[in-house]
Order: sequence, then structure tokens, then C-alpha cells
Amino acid sequence: MINTGKLSGLTIFITGASRGIGKEIGKKAAKDGANIVIAAKTAEPHPKLPGTIYTAAKEIEEAGGKCLPCIVDVRDENQVASAVQKAVEKFGGIDIVVNNCSAISMTGTLDTDMKKYDLMNQVNARGTFLTSKLCLPYLLKSRHPHILNISPPINLNPLWFKQHVAYTIAKYGMSMCALGMAEEFRADKIGVNCLWPRTAIYTAAMEMLGGSESANVSRKPEIMADAAYAILCKDPAVCTANFFIDDEVLSKAGISDFDQYLIDPSNRDKLLPDFFLDDIPPQFGDGKVASGKPDGESLEGKVDHIFNIIKQSLSEEIVQNTRAIYQFNTTDGKRSWFVDLKNGSGNAGNGPAPVTPDATLTANLNDVFDIITGKVKPVNAVFSGKLKIAGNMEKAIKLGKLMTLLKSKL
Repeated sequence: MINTGKLSGLTIFITGASRGIGKEIGKKAAKDGANIVIAAKTAEPHPKLPGTIYTAAKEIEEAGGKCLPCIVDVRDENQVASAVQKAVEKFGGIDIVVNNCSAISMTGTLDTDMKKYDLMNQVNARGTFLTSKLCLPYLLKSRHPHILNISPPINLNPLWFKQHVAYTIAKYGMSMCALGMAEEFRADKIGVNCLWPRTAIYTAAMEMLGGSESANVSRKPEIMADAAYAILCKDPAVCTANFFIDDEVLSKAGISDFDQYLIDPSNRDKLLPDFFLDDIPPQFGDGKVASGKPDGESLEGKVDHIFNIIKQSLSEEIVQNTRAIYQFNTTDGKRSWFVDLKNGSGNAGNGPAPVTPDATLTANLNDVFDIITGKVKPVNAVFSGKLKIAGNMEKAIKLGKLMTLLKSKL
């Protein structure tokens, strides 16, 4: 999307902008000549996650803007207040807030310890409320005041609660902040909106959840940056209380070439849908992945054979990289298999897992076959309603990475 210059001279306070979507939003606005405040924790290089507030600031300034990097944990009121004060002292005010910082743990109720619960709600919901609250006195003085939360539309479909209710509560908390503040400050002409991606966005967080191969079914973070830019350029007096989806925003802005946002254009029909959206167009998800009973011997026999191949293919390295035990059950309850990737060099076979599994995956026999042969990723199967997962959702997603590694042997 071409820059218009509308954000020139405005000061934008972005949480979690040391990498990923937040950084790309900062770079996009910087091309207009905006002032960017990076409020993030990463001051020293992380062993697994690239980028710091200082490397991000360098990229933003190279893009054409001025930047103030601030070490901020959004859970700490004093740190947020200090960053806000520094921003006002350096740039004279704050015009736009982007609440991008977020914590995720895709675990069910029994597998969510309260430390993770508190982290997600303190970072996501409380952090968004706190940052918005402390910036609002300056937004009220701005000629172009916006708040944009990177959070989903509020969807009460139980599907989005049953697998990871704690995470859903935390993300919806961000969205409820936007909904409430949009109405509270409507008369003050402050635009308060949410933006969410249609598909998976390839960021460091996505790589940690789905592995490097998830890049092939994801879009680049630039699509979110372009969509955020389009929203923030709108008149805040009339653009408020919206739950925007990235590609819808860009379509209305006249963008028709979405291949520019693809990491792998050959997979445009296999993009992984993001969470919280029910109305996924048919070109997304696993609609074109072949499934069904294979030719030749019985399907049960082929599944048994595949688990035997998995057993023979396991190694201590795979175990160390996964650290989980999986159990597969058929929906009729007649068959079960397990994969132990926690003990020794691993094990797999028929019957229930010898110890309590970290994740139990239940599907019909056809879909079990597709999942263990890597034809369908567990996340896609969950979204399409073919797979139910009990236990640790994050570890279940790692199973997709394992199946990709073993696919050539299956």
C-alpha cells in the first residue's frame, strides 16, 4: 500500500514493537515521517527471538521516522507511565496508540497454571487498558487521535473458548477495551478500533508455535502493517468501534494483489486461518488437501503400519525437540494409538499411552490417517471441526511439525 504522508509529524506509541507486527506498523508509519515510540521489553538479544528495541529503532529511523525506544513491561504501571512521559517530553504529545503487545498460551483449563493465566491477562487485557488510560490525556489534545488494538472480533462461538479459554478471555479483554472506550470517547472524536488477521501471520511467535514450516501457510506481517496504516489514516471522528480484518480493510482501500503478502505464493489456497474467525472463505484452510480412505489394504491396517514406521523413525533428538506424549482416539472409541516423545528415544504403537498423555486427539479414522501422514495439520483439522483436542494445545500443534519431518518416510 502506497504511503500518503497523512501520519507525518504524528507520534505513535506502539507496545511490543521490537519485532513482528508491531515493528512493521512502526516502519510503515515511519515512511510518512511519523514519530514512533517503541514500548517493549527486549533490550538484550533473546536466544530464540530476533530483534531488540534498539535494532527495531534503527530500522524505523532508516524508514524515515524518528524513534524513541523505551524498555517497557506493560504489566508495570511505572514503566508505562515513564515511557509515556518520555514520549511527551521528546515529541510534545501522543497522537496514536497501538496496543500490540500480547502473551499466548493455547492450553485447556486443566493445563493452564495460574502463572500463565495471570501473564496473559496482565499483558493482554490489563496492559491494553493501562497503556490506553495513560495515553488518553494526550490523545484528548491531539488533532488525529486513534487507539488501535491488535485483537479479534468478539465471537461467542464456544469453539473459541473450549480449547484455550484463558487465552480467549485475555484477547477478548483487549477487544472489550476497544468497544468500551470507543463509546466512552466518541464525543471526544477519538477513534478506537481493533484489527485482526484473516490468516496466520509469520512472526517469531508463530514460528515457536508451528515451526519454521508454518511460513509456507502464513502471510507476512506487512499485511497487518498496511491494514493498520489504512485505518490510522482515517478520520478518527467517524472511524471508531470497528472490528477490522486485515484483507477486508485493504480490499476496500483498493488493494487487489494479495500475493505480495505471501511467503510462498504456491500455497495461496492453503493458508492457515487465524483464530476467532468463523467465516473463513473457501480458499483458506485445508479445503484442497486430499483425504479419505486409501486404496489397497484396510485403513486400520495402514494406520497401524504408519505408527510402526513412526516408532522406527524416532530419535532422542526428536524427543528433545518435542517433549510430549500424544494419544489418538477414534470417535467411535474402538481404536487408539500413542506416540511417546518424552521418554528415552521415543516410542509409538497401538493402544492407550502407557502414561497420561499431554494431548489427546480424537477424530474419525480417515482424519487420523490424514493427520499422522501430514496431509492435514492438527490446527487446520481443529478449525474445520474434524479434530478435538484435550490437554495441551501448544504441544498438539507441535505434532504438525513432527509429521512434516517424518512425511518422507510415511
